[in-house]
Amino acid sequence: MAWIIAIIVGGIIGWLASLVMNRDASMGIFWNIVVGIVGSFIGKFIGSLIGVGSTLTEFSVPGLLMSLLGAIVLLGIANMVQRGRVR
Repeated sequence: MAWIIAIIVGGIIGWLASLVMNRDASMGIFWNIVVGIVGSFIGKFIGSLIGVGSTLTEFSVPGLLMSLLGAIVLLGIANMVQRGRVR
């Protein structure tokens, strides 16, 4: 059951990040899920550095916000690699 929730929440977080970074038209649902899940790990790492966030087994608002931040960072890096600049 945890995998299904991770896929659903990852898809939502990835979709929100793609809207923020203006990449929604170029990403499908699969890449939204991938960006959301990988962004969650990046957000957890950033959160542990600054003392914010939660564990991966805990569902919380700060955890969701850090996941969104991680997904935005991931898309920013992808923009720099693909186009040589951040949008």
